[in-house]
Amino acid sequence: MPGVRRDLEALTRIPSVSLGSFDQSHVDQSAEAVAALLRAEGLEVQIVREGGAPAVLARKAGPAGAPTVTLYAHHDVQPPGDESDWDSKPFEPVERDGRLYGRGAADDKAGVMAHIAALRAHADHLPVGVNIFVEGEEEAGSESLPTILDKHGDALAADAIVLADSQNWQIGIPALTTTLRGLVRAVVTVRTLSHSVHSGMFGGPVPDALTALAQLLTRLHDEKGDVAVPGLVTDEVTELAYDEQRLRAESGALPGTRLIGTGSILQRLWGKPTMTVIGIDAPSVATASNTLVASARAKLSMRIAPSQDPQAAWEALRDFVLAQDVWGAQIEIDLDDVGPGFSADTKGPVYDATRAAFSQAWDGTDPVDIGVGGSIPFVAAFAERFPQAAILVTGVEDPDTRAHGANESLHLGEFERVCLAEALLLEQLGADGKAED
Repeated sequence: MPGVRRDLEALTRIPSVSLGSFDQSHVDQSAEAVAALLRAEGLEVQIVREGGAPAVLARKAGPAGAPTVTLYAHHDVQPPGDESDWDSKPFEPVERDGRLYGRGAADDKAGVMAHIAALRAHADHLPVGVNIFVEGEEEAGSESLPTILDKHGDALAADAIVLADSQNWQIGIPALTTTLRGLVRAVVTVRTLSHSVHSGMFGGPVPDALTALAQLLTRLHDEKGDVAVPGLVTDEVTELAYDEQRLRAESGALPGTRLIGTGSILQRLWGKPTMTVIGIDAPSVATASNTLVASARAKLSMRIAPSQDPQAAWEALRDFVLAQDVWGAQIEIDLDDVGPGFSADTKGPVYDATRAAFSQAWDGTDPVDIGVGGSIPFVAAFAERFPQAAILVTGVEDPDTRAHGANESLHLGEFERVCLAEALLLEQLGADGKAED
């Protein structure tokens, strides 16, 4: 583990932000660093580009007749945001109280290193054949992933696919992510004037676009806080012990903020649609003039139930928004992105082996099946491309990781258990394959 940690810290120091407004040479550097680590473990490695950021593909054969496992992670990271929000430099990993802080220290360079740790544990006696796929643009939308899976899919085919980009239930309790919500992102534009005018001269009878937009946005939820768009699906979820106090602690909700929506907390987090305004284009407070704003727009992020068809969800949202009459304002809505949800088939020998490996790594604590409210569209892409493979969504994160936020961190004790669990899983799958022979 000391060597694994050193290599993780070296990867974390590379600011491999894959968004186009950042220096993409760092993403290239990150891909080269991952490729070098895999070559050192005796794998055949190539860096591929299919119109996007570099991905690292690698493979190593196992014993004759052994099953093959594909291990996925991504080496690109989110932007650091305002560095003043961090307690230490985002790209200089620092340990505090048993956690390693840094952008990408958890999401998802720890996923990369968990795979490498499992390979190192078996060294030259790998019990299964292994394919590695370390993506370089997951945080930017995985635009070239379909092309990579189309062109290189035969080299990634496997009996089981481990996608290490999720989380565990809490410190000391491992988890398998079995459902993911889908995603619809859209941009709403509201216009009330052909041009902005003096608010004192015309304010009163003439509505401004920003207030009209605010009126429209309030209609997206009903009085209980549920999404008001008709035609959206709600799925049943696994119910675990998760109360309001824990939700408030993990989310940072202020004491006076009331929860919204109906149903259990986990159903609201994993199985019901949500609507969030994630951005608004409008004059800033610092530069605002006394004018009626002629147009304003907002970006909506709608999470949808795992079983919901994303195209149907987009059409429901579009039809609902365009049917609204807000003082006669012109309303437009444009699709930004959609992504499908995911529901795993958790039966079979691969899932049995995984649960056994996790239980052993966590000293007898069995893993729980969880949903994740976020969307990971590449999981559905793998499931579609490899329908015969068992899809395992694992991860290194925990409720305190703060992935994508300031002070992202990795619990080092849990990380060691993740690495051990994956090494044990490869061992078990190899043994199961021999037993079948």
